Amino acid sequence: MSTPVPVCLADYEALAQGVLGVPEAAYLFGGAADEITLRANRTAFDEMALVPRVLRDLRGGNTAVTLFGDRYSVPILVAPLAYQKLFHPAGEIATAQAAAAMETGFVLSTLASTSIEAAAGAGEGAPQWFQLYLQPERAQTLHLLRRAEAAGYRAIVVTVDAPINGLRNREMRTGFRLPDGIRAVNLGPTSGPMMPMHGDPIFDRLLASAPRTADIAWLRQNTKLPILIKGILHADDAEDALALGVDGVIVSNHGGRTLDTAIPGVLTLEAVARKVAGRVPVLLDGGIRRGTDIVKALALGASAVLVGRPVAAALAVGGAQSAAHALRLLAEECAAAMALCGLRTPDMITRAAVITATARPLP
Repeated sequence: MSTPVPVCLADYEALAQGVLGVPEAAYLFGGAADEITLRANRTAFDEMALVPRVLRDLRGGNTAVTLFGDRYSVPILVAPLAYQKLFHPAGEIATAQAAAAMETGFVLSTLASTSIEAAAGAGEGAPQWFQLYLQPERAQTLHLLRRAEAAGYRAIVVTVDAPINGLRNREMRTGFRLPDGIRAVNLGPTSGPMMPMHGDPIFDRLLASAPRTADIAWLRQNTKLPILIKGILHADDAEDALALGVDGVIVSNHGGRTLDTAIPGVLTLEAVARKVAGRVPVLLDGGIRRGTDIVKALALGASAVLVGRPVAAALAVGGAQSAAHALRLLAEECAAAMALCGLRTPDMITRAAVITATARPLP
């Protein structure tokens, strides 16, 4: 009996559960603690309602957006996700190829299992961004930055919401560990200076190298590339980031993988966008599974969205071809949702397109 062709992202996620080993599936699909935030990221979208409009002239419509001078065929970027060779031998090479084929964005993780340069070559012709975890020593961070610049990455995404790992119980129960041969190849064999041995084990040791405002200011002085801050959930933090000279904000709770019971990004997106007031692009990460989700996010102030787990699931199922197919499905759903809401282009999507307080979750 032949395997059914996936028709939505949920199909790919279901198929991936059967392809991946139990520990790998726990790593990809799990969240922090009781996974309340992980589920809430999805539920928050389901409890919003779109408002269709009719009798509109939609000829000449499209889903394209422009970010930092680059055109994207649809307002989607593949979110940074570590160690993609866990899911397919081609890893980030295949994901970069899929994004390039679909003319969407691709963000490479600092913890990629493929080199910065190889991933850039695989996605040549499409805009790519580099996600940066600030390293314990600035020389290490600067080395990563210079490699990304030389390889042609178009922006730097600084993740600030994971100074320590979340307590991911699903992973713990499976005994997850990186298999031999899969590692963060862009980092050296050591992680920098030894951890301080005094003080509180979390506040004074694990957080000794956590990102601070001075680090973002230093980074701003050391690159001309656009800098986006990923992991913003409070509007005042967005304002603080703009004061440091960043060029974009990504509203995200790290896919529910760090602080459980943290607010879903889509529920704070509007407040962040209102505070930013169009000065820089605002993007949203977390919970995107349907084209309707993209329309809702743009209605609440996002310029584009990032999608991670479902693309990695498709990668596990069938490599670059399946990852590209998953992105195509999402792009087609976005176009259909826009059309049925009477929206010819993304810049026509306004707050009136979505109701955020429905009486009850949609069935």
